[in-house]
Amino acid sequence: MRSERAFCHEQGPVFLKTSELTKTYRFGGEEIYALREVDFAADQGDFVVINGPSGSGKTTFLNLISAIDRPTTGNVWIQGVATGSQTEKALAELRRTKIGLVFQSFNLIPVLSAAENVEYPLLIQHTPKPERRKRVAEILGEVGLTDLARRRPSELSGGQRQRVAVARSLIAQPKMVLADEPTANLDSETGKQVMELMRKLNEEHCVVFIVVTHDSAVAAYARRRIRILDGQLQEGEPIESMASTS
Repeated sequence: MRSERAFCHEQGPVFLKTSELTKTYRFGGEEIYALREVDFAADQGDFVVINGPSGSGKTTFLNLISAIDRPTTGNVWIQGVATGSQTEKALAELRRTKIGLVFQSFNLIPVLSAAENVEYPLLIQHTPKPERRKRVAEILGEVGLTDLARRRPSELSGGQRQRVAVARSLIAQPKMVLADEPTANLDSETGKQVMELMRKLNEEHCVVFIVVTHDSAVAAYARRRIRILDGQLQEGEPIESMASTS
């Protein structure tokens, strides 16, 4: 069995950085802060779990660091590139090549098989068919779904669908994977299996994993735990301390 503290052993330079990241919305004449002056950094190979209740700013933070949304003020850098100065076309290319996304609702295409859902990002990138087939077979093997490759999402359990989603997020070999409440629609045992899978993939591929969740149990799988409340981040206690009390 893998150690609960086994992580990527080749943690590299800073991959993601934010400075005074702020997002506000206006309702009538009132300005509402969804995120307030957040400074954050993640090195290549990092595994961060951000815990917080509904409405605390978790999804807003993911949308900003994935360049899906733009901040009201502040900056995001991905591998030293300021996303605020990029065109929408350039940001779309950045997401396709450097960022994988995992959603709580899986977001699988119902008419496609598990293998076809995983393959889809490579089709968008115009990857040659032999390479696509090779990489799909490899990643499905890593997530334990080789025997279920031809099944459609409706024929899979919730945990199996989330494994497909994780495989799809990794198929284009991104440098960072962002997961939004990946265990929310799963029972506790299946959620544990999905998080163990993410830890394993982090360890083996040194991909940055940033997981936002309201589930406090997910923190046990992180290198770092951060609390988010009212749009502000607070560093949590060291993982070693948490592990010793679990």
